[in-house]
Amino acid sequence: MSLLMIEGIHKEFADKVLFDDVTMTIHPGDRIGIIGVNGSGKSTFMKIIAGTETADRGTMQHPNDYRIRYLTQTVQFDEGQTILDALFTSDTPSVQALKQFERARQELEADPTSEQLLERFMKAQQAVDAADAWETEAKLKSILNRLGLPDVSIDVNALSGGQQKRVALAAALLDEADLLLLDEPTNELDADTIAWLETMLADYRGAILLITHDRYFLNRVTNHILEIADGTSYFYNGNYELFLEKRAERKARAQSMEQKRQNILRRELAWLRRGAKARTTKQKARIQRVEDLKHQESLAEDETLDVSVGSRRLGKKVIEVEDLYFGYDDSLLIRQFNWIFGRRERYGIVGPNGSGKSTLMNLLAKRLEPTNGTIVHGETVHLGYYGQQVEFEDESRRVIDEIERIAKVIHTPDGEVITAGQMLERFLFSPDAQYKPIAKLSGGEKRRLVLLRILMDEPNVLFLDEPTNDLDTETLSVLEDYLESFPGTVIAVSHDRYFLDRIAGQLIAFEDGVIQVYHAEYSDYLAMRQEEVRQVKKEKEPKEKKERVKSEVVKFTFKEQKEWDTIEEDIAALEEQIEAQEATLASAGSDLGKVNELYATIAELKETLDAKIERWTYLSEIDEQIQAQKKG
Repeated sequence: MSLLMIEGIHKEFADKVLFDDVTMTIHPGDRIGIIGVNGSGKSTFMKIIAGTETADRGTMQHPNDYRIRYLTQTVQFDEGQTILDALFTSDTPSVQALKQFERARQELEADPTSEQLLERFMKAQQAVDAADAWETEAKLKSILNRLGLPDVSIDVNALSGGQQKRVALAAALLDEADLLLLDEPTNELDADTIAWLETMLADYRGAILLITHDRYFLNRVTNHILEIADGTSYFYNGNYELFLEKRAERKARAQSMEQKRQNILRRELAWLRRGAKARTTKQKARIQRVEDLKHQESLAEDETLDVSVGSRRLGKKVIEVEDLYFGYDDSLLIRQFNWIFGRRERYGIVGPNGSGKSTLMNLLAKRLEPTNGTIVHGETVHLGYYGQQVEFEDESRRVIDEIERIAKVIHTPDGEVITAGQMLERFLFSPDAQYKPIAKLSGGEKRRLVLLRILMDEPNVLFLDEPTNDLDTETLSVLEDYLESFPGTVIAVSHDRYFLDRIAGQLIAFEDGVIQVYHAEYSDYLAMRQEEVRQVKKEKEPKEKKERVKSEVVKFTFKEQKEWDTIEEDIAALEEQIEAQEATLASAGSDLGKVNELYATIAELKETLDAKIERWTYLSEIDEQIQAQKKG
C-alpha cells in the first residue's frame, strides 16, 4: 500500500531549474531523508508535498483519508496561546478528547470542591475512554516530562525559541499523521533531546520525510535518501552511510561515462580535421554527432564547495581567561572560569539549552563585558565570528558587492591570488547568482555567503555559534575539512555530534552550573555522561527494593499479575520470531533493501525481547517475595 505517489514533479524559479521529473512513492514506515546543497530546492520540495507551494507540473496521488503534518524550520504561535492549545492542534478524536480532559483536570485542580467541575471531569474521562486515547495521554506525559514543561497553562510565546521548537515537535508527534514532514527538526535541540527524538521517531506509526544537517541523526533515523542535485533527483535505499557509498559508486560511473564521451569526441574531431567532405547523409550525421557531443553536459561535473582561504599569522598568546564571572540580576551563568587558549587548538562548547554556551562565546569574543574577571587577547589575534543570526546591512546589495567590501582579491594558503568573483564561484555562487540582490537568496545561501564574508577577512581565531544550522551536509563536510587544516584557533558552540567529533579535540562543558574542560571527543563525552546517569540509577535501585521489602504486604497490581501470567509465553514467541527473521535474512541474497529491512526488524525484536526479559526479572523478584510471604 502506498501513502503518496509523486510523478514528474518539476519546479523552477526564474531561469533556474530546482528539480525536474521527481518521481517516487512513499509507503507506510518509510523514513526518507532529503539531501542537497543549500538552494537546491529541498525545502521547496517539502512545501510542495505539504501543499503550501505548487509545482510547475507533475502530479501527486494519495488516499482520501490521508493526513499530513508539516513542521517548518521556524515555528510561530498565536498570541495568548497556551502550551496546551499548541500541543493539541490535531483534529483527531483521541487528541481532541485528551485536550478536553486536560482542561477539565486543570479546572478541577484549581477548585476541587466544585461538583460541576467534577462532573465535567468525569465526562471528559469517559470521552477519553470512548476515543481510546489513554495511549496518547501516556505519550503526552512522557513528552512533557522530557521537555521539562509540566505546566501546560503557560503562554507558549513566553518560552525560549528552543522550548517553542520542542512544543511544536511534541504537537507533531502527538498528531500521528500518515506522513510527517520535518524541516531541520534538530535545530535548537540539545544532544539529549535529539537522542530522545530518535527514539520517538523510531516508534512513529506513519511515514517520515525530513531535512536535517545532523548526519548522525540522519543515519540513525532514515531508511531511504532522496538526493536533489543540479536539477536532478536520485533515490537511494538505505540510510545516510549507505547513501554515501552508493553516491560514490554513481559518481565513479559518471566519471567513466564522461571519460568515454571525451574519447569518442576526440576520435570524431580527429576525423573531421582530416578534411573529410560532408557530402553523404552518413557523414552529415557524423558531424551532427560531434556537435551533440560538444554540447552535451558533463556527467562528471559536480558542484562542490571549495574553501581555500588564507589566515593571518597568530602569535603564541591567543586568549587568556582569569576568574571569569557573568550573570544577569541575581543569576550567575558563569562562575570562576579560568583557561588559556592556545594556537591551533579546537574547542567545542557544549551543555543544555540556556546554560550559557553562547554567552561564554560572546564573552570570549569581547562582545559582552564580564561581571567579574578578565579576558585578554593576544596582539596578533584577528577574530572571525560566525553567529546564529544572519545579518546584512543592506539586502538590496548584490552578492559580489557584499564580498568586494571585504576584499577584491585574496591569497590562498598555496600562494594563489584569486578574485572575489572566483571565490564566490568556489562557494557555489554562479556568475549569474553573484549579481543577484542578497534578498533573493535562500536562507542556506545567505548563511553560506556570511561564512565566505568572514573567511575572506582572513581571521586567525574563529568563533562558530551553531554553524551547522541551515548549512547542508556537503557544505559542512568541506567546512570540517577546512577547519582541520586551519592554522589558527577554533571555538565552536554546537549540538551537532558529528561536527564536534570531527573538529573538536577539547570540550568546554556546562554541567549543573559548573564549567569543566575535557580532552575528549563529543561522542565519548556523551557516553561518559550516560554511564554516570546509569550508575546513579543503579545506586538507587537497592534502596527502592528495600523499601518494598519493608512494606507489610507485597503483591502484584492487577496489571502486573496479568503481565506475569503471560510474560514467559511472550518471551518465547519473541525468540521464535527472531529465529524466523534470521533464517529469512540468511536466504535474502544480495537484495540490499530487503537485507536492511530485515536487519531493522531483527534489531527491533531484540530490543523488545531485552525489555521483556528485564521486566520478567523485576516481576520474578516480586513473585519470590509473595511466595516467601505465603511460606512465612
